[in-house]
Amino acid sequence: MNSLDPETLRRELMERGLSRADLDPDPVRQFQVWYELAIAAALPEPNAFTLCTVDAEGRPSARTVLLKLYDERGFVFFTNYTSRKAREIAANPGVAMLFPWVALARQVQITGPAERISMTESMRYFATRPRGSQIGAWASPQSQVIRSRAVLEAKFAEMARRFTQGEVPLPDFWGGYRVVPEMFEFWQGRENRLHDRFRYLRQPDGGWLIERLAP
Repeated sequence: MNSLDPETLRRELMERGLSRADLDPDPVRQFQVWYELAIAAALPEPNAFTLCTVDAEGRPSARTVLLKLYDERGFVFFTNYTSRKAREIAANPGVAMLFPWVALARQVQITGPAERISMTESMRYFATRPRGSQIGAWASPQSQVIRSRAVLEAKFAEMARRFTQGEVPLPDFWGGYRVVPEMFEFWQGRENRLHDRFRYLRQPDGGWLIERLAP
């Protein structure tokens, strides 16, 4: 592949396909290869993924959030701990993440339990956010009913006045979750709907079983 133009790259990836020999034994490293290619191809917000959660009654919900950190421990996103997603994670920690890199005819699904990260980790990330985003975290009662946008803007103005001086502190109701992966699926689109799909399943010894799935 000698081009990072998304349309050309998509055709090249679909023609080449995905074989078992292409895959890294470690799914996190395999994710990194695909993720870095999505960044190099200048896809809009390549770190955006659909997060699916299920409430205590088994009703699903989905929303787009942003991946902020990942390593061998898991995949981290941030949110308000009183939000709908947080309440559903408290009721049922099992979640699914889907990275839809449609422009490259690729997607990656990751499933596993979500758990809160430490306050220290959340503080470290919060300090890197733009000041407006920090104040926004204080202003928004995420997922709650509000009368109008004016209410939200008034709360933002109030918080901006409150934190006029110095650093904006981390709200005690805001922080990160780490999804600890138990399954990865790498999907490469192919002609005639004969797509290539490979699944990694975590094994009791910590290793990974890799299997090809029918499209």
